[in-house]
Amino acid sequence: MNRFKGRTALVTGGSRGIGKAIVERFAEEGAKVAIIDINEQALSETAAELREKGYTIYTKVASVTDREQVEQAVKEIVETFGSLDILVNNAGVIRDNLLFKMTDDDWITVMDVHLKGAFYATRAAQQYMVKNQYGRIINISSTSALGNRGQANYSAAKAGLQGFTKTLAIELGKFGITANVVAPGFIETEMTKATAERMGIPFENFVKDRINKIPVGRSGKPEDIANAVAFFADERSGFVSGQVIYVAGGPKN
Repeated sequence: MNRFKGRTALVTGGSRGIGKAIVERFAEEGAKVAIIDINEQALSETAAELREKGYTIYTKVASVTDREQVEQAVKEIVETFGSLDILVNNAGVIRDNLLFKMTDDDWITVMDVHLKGAFYATRAAQQYMVKNQYGRIINISSTSALGNRGQANYSAAKAGLQGFTKTLAIELGKFGITANVVAPGFIETEMTKATAERMGIPFENFVKDRINKIPVGRSGKPEDIANAVAFFADERSGFVSGQVIYVAGGPKN
């Protein structure tokens, strides 16, 4: 399929895990892809892999929490590829702890990366989308938005992204821009491995325990999230906006 041929997609935090799977899906389906990430080594490795496959890619080491870096990257992407049609705000971090143990830095870091980062990237990208009267904005939330022990910061940030997205849908719809949310459940990534390590549980045991609570009887893979993102990013999904889809192997309420 070449459903994204002629389109340019920016994925923040796209060098590993879910972000990388999203990048690969866009590239495989014809998009020119841009990644900004603070992980220089992972970014370099991912870029090399994609270029070896013949894909067109732009990469830049940049932090989504730095407004100037984000705006410069978006400017360079448009100058390089001629447009910016799809934005996926994927960059994220965790600083898990129970509320009484959570530090100011734990709270601020998570809020800055998820909320400030999404705000900076979206504000920078929307001006080009508005000019072209077309755009797809997809924000990566989480089932933790519904509440999760030890994640007061992460849950608040991921819930905030949902409200942010619904407002974007209202404000930007008349410009041909949709805004939607993909909220993953348990996905096997470096982040979930870090959670298991923090809890002192072997990752294999951690996965088995989670699978027992998932109706479809398996854990999620980054590709599962990429599938949902691609649906929202499709030109044919233009009447779908302001929606949250939980990709969690079962219902979340």
